[in-house]
Amino acid sequence: MKKTLKHFLSALRDQSHEISFEVRLWDGETLRFGDEKPAFVLTLKTRQAARRIFAGGTLGFGEEYMAGNIDVEGDFKKPMHLGTLPEFANLKLSFGTKISMLFQYLKTLDTLIQSPKNISYHYDRGNNFYRLWLDESMTYSCAYFRTNNDSLEQAQQQKYEHICRKLQLREGETLVDIGCGWGGMLIYAAKNYGVSGVGCTLSEPQVQFAKERIQQEGLQDRITIAKQDYREIDGAFDKFVSIGMFEHVGKRFIPQFMEKTRSLLKKGGIGVLHYIGKEKQTPGDPWTLKYIFPGGYIPLLGETVEEMGKAGLVTVDVENLRLHYAMTLDEWSRRYEANVENIRQMFDESFVRMWRMFLIGSSAGFRYGNTRLYQITFTNGVNNELPLTRENLYCEHQ
Repeated sequence: MKKTLKHFLSALRDQSHEISFEVRLWDGETLRFGDEKPAFVLTLKTRQAARRIFAGGTLGFGEEYMAGNIDVEGDFKKPMHLGTLPEFANLKLSFGTKISMLFQYLKTLDTLIQSPKNISYHYDRGNNFYRLWLDESMTYSCAYFRTNNDSLEQAQQQKYEHICRKLQLREGETLVDIGCGWGGMLIYAAKNYGVSGVGCTLSEPQVQFAKERIQQEGLQDRITIAKQDYREIDGAFDKFVSIGMFEHVGKRFIPQFMEKTRSLLKKGGIGVLHYIGKEKQTPGDPWTLKYIFPGGYIPLLGETVEEMGKAGLVTVDVENLRLHYAMTLDEWSRRYEANVENIRQMFDESFVRMWRMFLIGSSAGFRYGNTRLYQITFTNGVNNELPLTRENLYCEHQ
């Protein structure tokens, strides 16, 4: 076991180049990798913890870390960076892990019956939990940073503005928001562009919060929030938006999602699909699918655009905001750690470790791995009235 572990860690070090680290083993031996001061110290408290990494990859590491059998001292971002490297990603998972992944996939398929359970698992942790580390608008998606000095609050409002410009919103238009979360997009669009809108989410705490915020803003006559599956939404809207929800649709249901999108959007209408994606086919992360996003699926850019085309939706523009999401997650992580004692009291130590690994690991995935954040602007059928350039996105707001 030790020989295999040393070879594996040496290969990680060779791939990372700049990261020096130490590993303390269950028998007291310390392994050192790199000549610089260690960026972190990884402690494997049991031989089983080491075995589980080789048998289960991120699932094994994550479960052992959550259980306290693996500890990390120092910069937690660095081991998460190592986790994005090919040597780690190419670990041969055990047969038992593969069977567990298959079972997890089958029991969390995003059907009309199962989807509410999947969404509840992640989003119904309680509004008080999310308030501790989200911005004041409770926006739980990639922000848009114009400078490195933008606050999270600024960047989230800038994201909404960026999307509104892509949608070319006009006063009096109607907007449907599929997976509206806590209502931030609809509230911004109604206040700043004079539109009316309908949003849907499967999370009851999100519905309650959104309705309260809409009431406070005096927008109850213009915005409706429904606890409803996207497949059950009806109507015809001038504009369509979906932010951070497409990852919950599931590969099997992408064609259905696109058909529903086309049916909701008026002919020639403009839509923006904002979602986590990737360019090439890679296995889903078993730890994330089990503990963070059951039923989740990260769509390929190619399959997304292809299914849009099959449904009669025309791709107009694709923007990759990968680094913006890494920056967003870094700020969420900072706020999370600042409130970690409150979170520990709300849940337990295992939960604290789980969410820490999720936030920091996700940031590493966007910064160093294969994870992307796409905004796809599209129209329902051909629209020949669109601007010839992107200048409308970046000019001073009129």
